[in-house]
Amino acid sequence: MHAMTEQRTDFADLVRQRRAELNISVRRLAEQSVDPETGEHPFKFGWISKLERGESTDAPSEATLRALHVGLSLPLRVVQEAAAAQYLGMQSFIWSQDRTTRVLAARIEEMSDEERRQLADIAETFARRRTQSDGNSD
Repeated sequence: MHAMTEQRTDFADLVRQRRAELNISVRRLAEQSVDPETGEHPFKFGWISKLERGESTDAPSEATLRALHVGLSLPLRVVQEAAAAQYLGMQSFIWSQDRTTRVLAARIEEMSDEERRQLADIAETFARRRTQSDGNSD
């Protein structure tokens, strides 16, 4: 007898939550999701509806992931990792469950060395300010 495993919903949750943040319909998401390599729309809005409702769907193709990266305005890596988690049971190497942290980590790879240095400087400035404000609160 096999133990029941809980169905992962990482990808469906990402799509549903991001679509809500963007305040767009399922149909609109399908319309603006274009594979940047082929210029095609690799899925119809019905597939997104099924995904979001938790109905069984086939794992998305590479073209679908690329198109959703465009349609959801998220780094491709974030979309790929959510799909890998849901359909393949893989864990992200990004240490955080917070999507904002994962997006930042994915975007870092797209930055030049100078941009990464600037971002590191910003992070250090925030850390110093937080430390200073923590020390001043009596």
